[in-house]
Amino acid sequence: MSDVITGAVAALAAKLPNGFDGVAKFVISDAGAIMVDADGVRAGDEAADVTLTASAEVFQAMLAGEMNPTTAFMTGKLSVDGSMGLAMQLGAAIA
Repeated sequence: MSDVITGAVAALAAKLPNGFDGVAKFVISDAGAIMVDADGVRAGDEAADVTLTASAEVFQAMLAGEMNPTTAFMTGKLSVDGSMGLAMQLGAAIA
């Protein structure tokens, strides 16, 4: 597992200590994927209700509170495939 994924799993787990009501996947370009569901946060690449894709830099900026997830989406830095409702809930949780 890459250092980027390891750090992102830890950061997301801190922001979502009780897991997430749904199944979401974060794809970090050139690094890997992270799954978020009711069981918590882990590295993985499984089927999901919503998939969010961004570069490592954008993902790290969102987790650090330096970039709003909605702004990242509106400017094309974050792509969303699947349930937009779940994406908005997740964005609010990590912002």
